Amino acid sequence: MQSTRPKIPMSPLWPSLPQPPVVGAERGQTWRIPSEARCVALWDRFDMPEHIRAHSRKVAQVACQVAEAGLKMGLPVCVDTVRASALLHDLAKIYCIRHGGNHSQLGGAWAMALTGNPLLAQGVIHHVYWPFEVDLRRFFTPLTVLYGDKRVAHDQIVPIEQRFGDLVERYGKTPEIRERIHSTNRQAKDIEDAFGRLLEKDLNAHDFNRGRLVD
Repeated sequence: MQSTRPKIPMSPLWPSLPQPPVVGAERGQTWRIPSEARCVALWDRFDMPEHIRAHSRKVAQVACQVAEAGLKMGLPVCVDTVRASALLHDLAKIYCIRHGGNHSQLGGAWAMALTGNPLLAQGVIHHVYWPFEVDLRRFFTPLTVLYGDKRVAHDQIVPIEQRFGDLVERYGKTPEIRERIHSTNRQAKDIEDAFGRLLEKDLNAHDFNRGRLVD
């Protein structure tokens, strides 16, 4: 009798996709940072649908512009790490839709196993909600990925309020779920405000469709 248990992709991809290690600027450690092509190969391996790929590209677009602004302010941010973390933040989304589970936690575990890069994996595992102090100088990369995700509804860059309005409409079936969504919304606005103070820019006023943040 054939097993009906879901097939879980477990074997690491790195042996078949060699990548030279790159120094992670924020911690001074030597970690693997997958290129965009490597991230796409992981999308293929984990059967990511096109609409999640489109969403991930937009999240990376927002996150990288914030990271580049931080770099210009003298912050020790590695834009390539931010890009890879944002591109992989929903790596486990389709698996969890099909089989259940927490896509950020599972995706973070997969990202860590595949890259050996804890900073990249941190951005994946915490892109839904940040459980620690909002300290941008200490946690710039994961908070940038989280913020990028909160500015993208499907494959469109939108204000945070519009993003969460869509979430309430689609998922707010109970008062408890709606309150959880509103709590996440409040946190996202707090993070946006913190980025604005640090970078001296009004991020809510940016549509992120330019190649960089401008005043």
